[in-house]
Parts: sequence; C-alpha cells; structure tokens
Amino acid sequence: MPRIAGIDIPDHKKLNFALRYIYGVGPKVAAEIITKARLNADKRARDLTTDEINRIQAALDTQMVEGDLRRAVSDNINRLRRIKAYRGLRHAMGLPVRGQRTRSNARTKRGAKRTIGAISKEAATKTETPKATK
Repeated sequence: MPRIAGIDIPDHKKLNFALRYIYGVGPKVAAEIITKARLNADKRARDLTTDEINRIQAALDTQMVEGDLRRAVSDNINRLRRIKAYRGLRHAMGLPVRGQRTRSNARTKRGAKRTIGAISKEAATKTETPKATK
C-alpha cells in the first residue's frame, strides 16, 4: 500500500480513484494531481514507483489536504460560534446550517425520532406500578 500524505491509499484501485481516499481530494483535484505528476490515470496504485509517489506528494504539497484542511474547517466553524453568527449557533445546536427544513426532515442531524407525551398501551402497562389495596 503506497502511503501518500500520511494516508495508506488502496493499492488495487486505479490512481484516479485511490487518491480520493485523501481528505480534501475529490475527482477534480485527483485529475489535476495526476496531470501535474505526469502519470497515467489508469495505472493501479500498487504499480507506482518511489519516484512517482514522490511526484504525487510534491503535487499534493500545493493543495491543502488532511490535517491542515481539517484544522482550517474547524477554525472556521469555531470562529462562527465565537462571534455568535446564525450559522455558528446552528452548528452548536447540531441543526442543519444551510437553510434546510427541520420540521419533517433533518433526521441525520437531529437523531432518531423521540415521541414526547404519548406512549403506547403496552409500554404504559409495563411501567405502571400495581396499586396498593387496603
């Protein structure tokens, strides 16, 4: 497995797809890196030589990837929270930030449904305590 930017990329995939395992590298950036490093996109990652890996690493050094990119995104979110911007408050509350509706959707952000107030008859009988008789 070749190690590029601190990440072990899968060796059985073509280079164009294997580079996408690096955080911050998508289809467009992967294609740019391959052209900068003068490589064949159809080549498998396991067939890379040490020189080719070094050329990919050099091309990646111009991009913000992995730790630097994660830190920059985190800093941006923390800045929004600190200045109490609307988007920062939405991040802090764990709600959708970009204007999506939350009344019926947003289950990914809000978590599983929780019923409030009404419980089923079966649950009520299980939690009911026996009445004391005199």
